[in-house]
Amino acid sequence: MNGVFALEDGTIFRGSGFGAKTTACGEAVFNTSITGYQEILTDPSYKGQIVAMTYPEIGNYGVNPEDVESWKPHVAGFLVRELSAIVSNWRSTQSLPDYLTEHKIPAIQGIDTRALTKILRVKGAMKSCISTENISDKEAVTRAREWKGIVGVDYVKEVTHPKPFTWDPDDQQSRNWKIERTPDGQMRYTDELRPADIPIVAYDFGIKYNILRRLRQRGFKVQVVPATTPAEEVLKYRPAGVFLSNGPGDPEALPYAHAAVRGLLGKLPIFGICLGHQILGHAFGGRTFKLKFGHRGGNQPVKDLPTGKVAITSQNHGFAVDPTSLPGDIEVTHINLNDQTVEGMRHKDLPVFSVQYHPEASPGPHDASYLFDQFRALIEQT
Repeated sequence: MNGVFALEDGTIFRGSGFGAKTTACGEAVFNTSITGYQEILTDPSYKGQIVAMTYPEIGNYGVNPEDVESWKPHVAGFLVRELSAIVSNWRSTQSLPDYLTEHKIPAIQGIDTRALTKILRVKGAMKSCISTENISDKEAVTRAREWKGIVGVDYVKEVTHPKPFTWDPDDQQSRNWKIERTPDGQMRYTDELRPADIPIVAYDFGIKYNILRRLRQRGFKVQVVPATTPAEEVLKYRPAGVFLSNGPGDPEALPYAHAAVRGLLGKLPIFGICLGHQILGHAFGGRTFKLKFGHRGGNQPVKDLPTGKVAITSQNHGFAVDPTSLPGDIEVTHINLNDQTVEGMRHKDLPVFSVQYHPEASPGPHDASYLFDQFRALIEQT
């Protein structure tokens, strides 16, 4: 298939289409991760976005059902420099093109992703259109310009689970992945889990499965609730703490989430990441703003201000908390060393803290995994 990708400024890229034969619009963004394309595709935080991978070859290890981060891929489209013609991993059950075809997602290979990334870094993330249906350049640009965009749009309601559920009640999905293949060809997970002795509620703003795994590995019994759940419903579960998850879109477009979190402040320990961090910023009375091109990848340096330590982190977000808008009882605890934006904060009096990055690291480095232990310690001390 012929493929066309158009930015709202009129820039056109052409390549070879794969995946679904269709047309889609979204915000054009880039991700610098070397591996983890399956986790990126299935991260709900990418709802409404067309993702370009900066690593030049993608698809070489295929797709498998264990590495997904949610029930389906959420990207609007996918761009790569070179699609691997060979899938060579014993865990693979499907090729990347077949997986995208199954889920009706268009993709293009042969894109100059270096040139595209430079454009987005200079001009910022833009509205865009991807098509594998042989539409004209003019039509692709027109569709990109007419797309509704990200700012002010609530994508959370499109990705949150509609009903509450308990995560992994049988302890079959949360063990550390020490993977072996049994003689009959099945997967085996050999690490044991600690008892689930602390009940918490996790808000699903677009939660990733590996976050839930990490919480369970720390001994949390996790009750997941939809994004629109009010504070009084959360308290009925009698949790020892509340977790605020990642998710897509503009945090300012979620007044129901701001109100719910505001209603929980001072009643329970709270830990937020990514969108949950931004929602917490609004609940504190602060504001958020849109970044020029966002932070997406597994190599973002973050400084812990109280300790001076630097961690390399996994990130995926296009908005940030405005530190000048935060009240005096909120302390900024972490900053991004590339652009000095807020990467973490805590309440000076209440057991509440958050980070902008992904401590579950799927994909990415494990420098920040201690934050789940910190959440448990906070609950035990409260």
